[in-house]
Amino acid sequence: MFPQLVMLSAISASLREAEVKSKHPYRTLFLSPNDLPPVCRVGIVFLRMYKDFHATDRWTKKQVHCLYQALIVAVATRHADAVDIKFLVDGRPVWVALPLPAWAEYQKRTKRMITDPLAIEIAGHYLKTALETGEGVGREMYSLTVAETLNHLESLVKEETEATA
Repeated sequence: MFPQLVMLSAISASLREAEVKSKHPYRTLFLSPNDLPPVCRVGIVFLRMYKDFHATDRWTKKQVHCLYQALIVAVATRHADAVDIKFLVDGRPVWVALPLPAWAEYQKRTKRMITDPLAIEIAGHYLKTALETGEGVGREMYSLTVAETLNHLESLVKEETEATA
C-alpha cells in the first residue's frame, strides 16, 4: 500500500475514534497533533514561507512577486512521474515539477515523508534560486531531478536551522 493511503487510513481511523467518543457526532472535531497517529505528525516546521515571496530577477534586476497557486499530481494531467507545483510570477504561470521518486528516496533516507506543504516549500525555494541566478529565463516549466529536489530540501532545512539558532 502507498504511504499516502496508509496516512489517510490512519487519519480516518483517528477521526472515527474521536467521533465515537464524542457525545455530538456531527459537531466539528478538533484534534491535536497528539491525537493523530505517529505517521501523520510532521517534524519540519518552516518559519520562512515560499508560498508568497519576492525575488530579484538576475537579468532585469526587477523584483518579481511569486505566489503559489496549485499542486497537481502530474500522472493525471501529463502522465509524468512528478508533482507539478504552479506559481504565478508577476501574474505569469510558472510550473515546477518535482519527481515522485524523490518522495521515496527522502523517506528511505530519513523515515519521514515529503508532505504537500513541504513540496510547495521545495518548489518555491527552487524557483527563487532559479530567478535570482538567472537560470531558465522566461521558462514556463522547470523540471527537477531527484538530487536537485533533495538538495533544495536540505537547503531549506539548513536555512531554517540557521534562522532559529
